[in-house]
Amino acid sequence: MRIGILGTGTLAAALGEGWTRAGHEVAIGGRSQVRAGKLAGRLGHGTLAGTPREAAVGRDAVLLAVSWDGVEEMLDLAGASDGVLDGTPLIDPTNAVAHGVGVLLTGKGEPMALRIAALAPGAHVVKAFHLFSAGQWTGLPAAGRPRVTVAMCGDDPAALDVVGGLVRDVGGTPATLGTLDRVAQLEEVAGFVIGLAFAGFDPNSAIPTVS
Repeated sequence: MRIGILGTGTLAAALGEGWTRAGHEVAIGGRSQVRAGKLAGRLGHGTLAGTPREAAVGRDAVLLAVSWDGVEEMLDLAGASDGVLDGTPLIDPTNAVAHGVGVLLTGKGEPMALRIAALAPGAHVVKAFHLFSAGQWTGLPAAGRPRVTVAMCGDDPAALDVVGGLVRDVGGTPATLGTLDRVAQLEEVAGFVIGLAFAGFDPNSAIPTVS
């Protein structure tokens, strides 16, 4: 597959590493061409570096690996409003939450995934990869890490299949919660987990074990 990654941070590096190892062609698009080039060099395996628009055009899937408040700028640089991402699975791993608190910073009834869908007309937005830190995806999947479940939401079945395959490629198990009508639940869960973790509690201990 040809995968575009918009962003040059830790999540872009971690998932880029896993996907290149799985044999996919990855293109990095960053606001800084220098940082995009450095990340592409680190990933190797023929990873490309270019502008956000170059990384977005003609891809089988695109990862929007930027902070929530940089989404609009990055999608604008990628040409999303021009329909560049029309028909493309667009993975949204963003968390619009207050650091250390977990309170959602988006308006009521305005999940980030829906905001992204409005900014990228025609794109098939899939919420995924937002609950685990980048460290979960670094290194080989079989390196002793427990296999984790990646909850996802999306409206397009084909896009969900594509993203599900990319989840498996980095050692996760995809689980579709539903369409984007339910994406607010996933984003609230991120705030719940972040809030407990920064308060000094293990979020795992707050979730009942179901036999």
